[in-house]
Amino acid sequence: MIVSRRSFAAVAASGLLVAQSAHAAPQLGNPDNPPQGPEAIKGNPHSSNDPGPENKALASQFPSSEMPPSTDHGDMPNFWFPFANATKRVQDGGWARQVTKNELPVAKSLAGVDMYLTAGGVRELHWHLPAEWSFVLYGKARITGFDQDGRSFVQDVSAGDLWNFPSGIPHSIQGLDPDGTEFLLVFDDGGFSEFSTLLTTNWMAHTPVEVLAKNFKLPASAFDPIPMHELYIFQAPVPGALSADKQAALGPQGATPESFSYSLLKQEPDFKSPDGEVRIVDSKKFFIASTIAAAHVIVHPGAMRELHWHPNADEWQYYIAGKGRMGVFSGAENVRTKDFQAGDVGYIPRSMGHYIENTGNTDLVFLEVFNSSYYSSISFAQWLSHLPPELVKAHFNFSDGTIAALSKQDAKVVGT
Repeated sequence: MIVSRRSFAAVAASGLLVAQSAHAAPQLGNPDNPPQGPEAIKGNPHSSNDPGPENKALASQFPSSEMPPSTDHGDMPNFWFPFANATKRVQDGGWARQVTKNELPVAKSLAGVDMYLTAGGVRELHWHLPAEWSFVLYGKARITGFDQDGRSFVQDVSAGDLWNFPSGIPHSIQGLDPDGTEFLLVFDDGGFSEFSTLLTTNWMAHTPVEVLAKNFKLPASAFDPIPMHELYIFQAPVPGALSADKQAALGPQGATPESFSYSLLKQEPDFKSPDGEVRIVDSKKFFIASTIAAAHVIVHPGAMRELHWHPNADEWQYYIAGKGRMGVFSGAENVRTKDFQAGDVGYIPRSMGHYIENTGNTDLVFLEVFNSSYYSSISFAQWLSHLPPELVKAHFNFSDGTIAALSKQDAKVVGT
């Protein structure tokens, strides 16, 4: 028998519903009639056939779209986009691809770039209006920065490290041996394009040579070799020792007092259990990152990132490893479930409830990124545990034992 939420409430009110157990769990589903989803077609499985044209390779990757859970209902903006479907800009020295609100219209406050640089490959000297936050996915890179007080920064970063360059801070990135680096960039503006940054080569090429000569106090002939077009990404020799580069970049003003980089994966987990672990980083730990906060989440097989929401900012997600599904609740009985895997981007507008479940047999690893100076989340289970028990009972018909079992801790990751 299919039990809708309305019939569930009616039965519970009449006192006929037994306590929920492993053997007598209510079949929650679509609250409207006719019902939908797998519960609705048990008597006629042919209802889900797709005999017409079909992209079978793509359909097989998204079971939650091909056959959504019975609890999915209503409509909401798409909150999934794969980097694999974003066009790469490939040059000698590496490549870049981006997901902005052009690709994912719901993503209004954050945009992302996936970039690879060969050993020696350079993302040329540049700056931009949004802040740039980065997570190193693979390999090693040397980054440079320069602040408004004339102080320099040169550092090597490797997989699991972060960097952050605030708005207007000029910087560069170069891949190191043995195989360069791949990294994720996140910008605090959903409409920002990585392909329209402020590039030094563009500026020089479009400035009269007599102005360049006067500005740099050099003869005009010194600028004869400059490129007449942007470089963006280009191949160069692999840099030498870090200590030598740091010394060469140092001026009378010294080095920047605050680091533009941070070793996230060397940080002890903020939350850890047999089900997974979470590392949180915001401006309290990484002082220079005043506009972007993040969490690195590991969910073990069979576990899930619990039902929760973020009251202070939209959430931009990047899936690093594994497979999972995310259910998002936007209110007014609108619920949608989508499947995610490595390389995908997810986006949840502020305060929308959601969960992320590991549906594979390896760890599900992803980043939660926010356009905020601080990280904040609200656990659904923890909230219920901090209410008067009779109020919770009046809402959900929970038994005293069920209410007593609700955790008063923000578990972050929970198991089966």
